Amino acid sequence: MSTLRDSLPWTSSPLIVNAPMAGFAGGALASAVTLAGGLGLIGSAVDMDSLRKELRIASDSIASSHIDSPPGTFPVGVGFLAFIAKLEEALPVVADFKPAVVWLFAAKELDQYTEWAAALRKASPETKIWIQVGSVAAAVQIARTTKPDVLCIQGADAGGHGFEKGAGIISLLPEVSDTLAREGFSHIPLVASGGIVDGRGVAAALALGAQGVVMGTRFLAAEEVIIHPKYQAAVLQARDGGQVTARSKLFDQLRGPSIWPEAYDGRSLAIQSHKDFVSGVSLESLRTTYKEAVGAEDKGYDTDLRGRAAIWAGTGVGLVNNVESAAKVVQDVRAETMEILSRGAKL
Repeated sequence: MSTLRDSLPWTSSPLIVNAPMAGFAGGALASAVTLAGGLGLIGSAVDMDSLRKELRIASDSIASSHIDSPPGTFPVGVGFLAFIAKLEEALPVVADFKPAVVWLFAAKELDQYTEWAAALRKASPETKIWIQVGSVAAAVQIARTTKPDVLCIQGADAGGHGFEKGAGIISLLPEVSDTLAREGFSHIPLVASGGIVDGRGVAAALALGAQGVVMGTRFLAAEEVIIHPKYQAAVLQARDGGQVTARSKLFDQLRGPSIWPEAYDGRSLAIQSHKDFVSGVSLESLRTTYKEAVGAEDKGYDTDLRGRAAIWAGTGVGLVNNVESAAKVVQDVRAETMEILSRGAKL
């Protein structure tokens, strides 16, 4: 079985990855995570000029370090939303920067990943293809048709977008692992995401069969993240994550008809817009108040669940208590994980 350190030799175990959160995870965050022995990912949507800018920021930060990156690659990754990004625009960026990893997510149809992977491998042969999935069936189909280098198994506790129908990683990850093994794909490494914010979650994911973990919500409180102060304040304030967050298509419908594929919804703090919707307020009325709010200085974000714009966060948000450097997050989570695993071995 291949391991992630074969393709990411600068990383330390357990592998910590920041989620490629478009608009939040830029070059400063990605480079900080990589320099701390993790895998830093830069998120993107449709603006390839912005992605190039963030890659240059990461490059400048890493330039003076002695990262053991595989020949012909740059030791960060980039994430593309396959349903909205244009492949022909993404390819030149990948060819120019040769990221160690390209992360693909949210294809309109699963077969779209095959097209992307083939073109990306031609543009940058040493770049590894990681694909995020949220079901056993999707994992098997992608393994068979696309032959990804890594699969990220996303549980239903994750913040932001994911499969509307899903399970937590505690059952999803082992079933994916077992099914892939039966189908002859046990060589594909798995990483876990969804509700993981500390060493306890990482240790659990490793016990379930993951070779690493991806954290999004935890890095919303990193010093290097790109974030509105009110958004970050709401994340830090939130407690009882299963109660103060909600999954709904509403969060994407507030600005107009959702552009996301039908299989997806998103988990956000249960903001005022969501509470009003549950209470029977019409979508048309909510769109009016949303438009007014996002045009203000606070961009529609607020604490005490009073906001009008989505504040994407997973159920682990209640464990996120303070703002720290991304390096400290990676180092502390890694140390806590090793302590827990050592303690468990003694039992």
